Amino acid sequence: MNLESRCQPIELLLSDVDGVLTDGCVVFDNQGLETKVFNIRDGLGIRLWQRAGHRFGLVTGRSSRIVQHRARELDIDLLRQGAKDKLPVVRELIDSLSMDPARVAYIGDDLPDLPAVNHVGLGIAVADACDELREAADFVTQLDGGRGAVREVIEVILKNQHRWTEILAEFRN
Repeated sequence: MNLESRCQPIELLLSDVDGVLTDGCVVFDNQGLETKVFNIRDGLGIRLWQRAGHRFGLVTGRSSRIVQHRARELDIDLLRQGAKDKLPVVRELIDSLSMDPARVAYIGDDLPDLPAVNHVGLGIAVADACDELREAADFVTQLDGGRGAVREVIEVILKNQHRWTEILAEFRN
């Protein structure tokens, strides 16, 4: 199956956080407070995805107030933190939305994402993902995690759904 036919039915995009929306680094200050850096283009990409009528969700193995804050900022209501075993969480989300896994894409970067990438209609690995995930993925981004990979994925899917021109029209007027 080619990329266009895999992208056509996608309505729900699920993503890992650390290593996908961030570069995978976790920084603690002297008070033990965690810091993460998010790429602003990924944020706009998520907004464009939502404007196109699609849903976006986060599934992460760690728990962080920062991720909760970023999700709230981007109106992401599908947030599952502390998901050590991601596949049951992904299945629960898909079932709760009464969706077919073929209508779901998942973006990951490391081994815990492998079962989810294999379960959905469009499994995606960021460019700097581990070898095993890149090999299993239907699509591998050109950009690394935390460097605009999520935006790249959203553009690829929307272009293959023939929706990108419609999205661009909002900015050209």
